Amino acid sequence: MAQAQAQAQATLVDFEPALRNYQLDFEEYTVNKLKLALNGEGVKTDDVGICKFFLKGHCHKGNNCQYQHIKAGKSVVCKHWVRALCKKGDDCDFLHNYNLRKMPQCQFFNQYKVCYAGDACLYLHIDPDAERKECAWYARGFCKHGPKCRNLHVRRIACQNYITGFCPLGPKCPDAHPKDEVPTSNEVIKPKDF
Repeated sequence: MAQAQAQAQATLVDFEPALRNYQLDFEEYTVNKLKLALNGEGVKTDDVGICKFFLKGHCHKGNNCQYQHIKAGKSVVCKHWVRALCKKGDDCDFLHNYNLRKMPQCQFFNQYKVCYAGDACLYLHIDPDAERKECAWYARGFCKHGPKCRNLHVRRIACQNYITGFCPLGPKCPDAHPKDEVPTSNEVIKPKDF
């Protein structure tokens, strides 16, 4: 059994070491956009997040900051504007556009996990499980709570077999299987010249 599993884990690189020198066109997308590591390399997690100094008013690092610089204001739709009750007009600190992704959270759904308005609700329904933090222990290599852990266990190393076309272990594979998300035209990575 162990020998069969070891054979299933073998990749093309194991049989032809010269393949390590080749870089596939999608590897940059996998590392930079999906935040997955290839070949067991570490993934920077420092560059993910919003700069707390920029939110307070000024970041001395400017464009060299490793964190995102996003303006705090106008990131949520005005709850009064949705009901046509906002008196501030252009002076309002919130968005006056209907954007479901930026709507305030539905109080009923947050409190009772049910909203009787259903899909017609004007407010955002966020699953509480989606807000769980990533498990720091799992990220280091081992979490004693296993699947019963209250934090998320996120796989960061991409499965070489899956990337090359097929993983015989399927969903039981310990490595990540990146989802096929087609990048928008702005995100398309052009192949490098050989």
